[in-house]
Parts: sequence; structure tokens; C-alpha cells
Amino acid sequence: MEWIMLLLAGLLEITWAVAMKYSEGFTVLLPSAVTALGYVLSAVFLAAALKKLPLGTAYAMWTGMGIVGTTLLGMLLFKEKLSLPQALCVLLIVGGIVGLKLLGGNEG
Repeated sequence: MEWIMLLLAGLLEITWAVAMKYSEGFTVLLPSAVTALGYVLSAVFLAAALKKLPLGTAYAMWTGMGIVGTTLLGMLLFKEKLSLPQALCVLLIVGGIVGLKLLGGNEG
């Protein structure tokens, strides 16, 4: 269950970051509200996951999910470009996330 909480926290991390982009500096109400709510809920789900998961593993996975998700959505929604070195670095992050889950032992 804690891995599901961590996944939800990561998805909400991506949600609030994208909503913040749409909020145009918190000048548009709905995306601003989604940013605030997503931020709080992301922290709540991360805190729930941390009851059983190690801090370093959970935090690295949470931020990694946010980096990968916002990078992909930035490309899709905002036509942001990704250079080859940047893409390789994102792939390293993905590899790290997978490695943390697969090699992290049986905690949680």
C-alpha cells in the first residue's frame, strides 16, 4: 500500500507542477487552486508512504517521478525541447528509480 501512496504522491507532484505552469504566476484561478491542492495532497501521500518506506528511497523516487513526468509533459503540452544530453540524463533518472525499486530490498 505504501508504494501506491508513493505513486499517488508522484502523480500529484507532476499535477501541481504542470498546473503551476498554467497558472501564469498564480494569476489564473483554477490552475492556481489545482497547484495548491496538488501540492498539499502530494505531501500528504508522501508522508503516508514514509510511514513504512525509507526516507532516501521514497524521496528520490518521488522527486524522480516528478522530474520525468514534468519533463515529458513539458515536451507534450508546452513544446519544450530536450537535447540529447538532457534526454540521457532523464534516462539515468528513470534507471535510478527502477533500480531503487528493484534493488531496494524488502522494506515496505
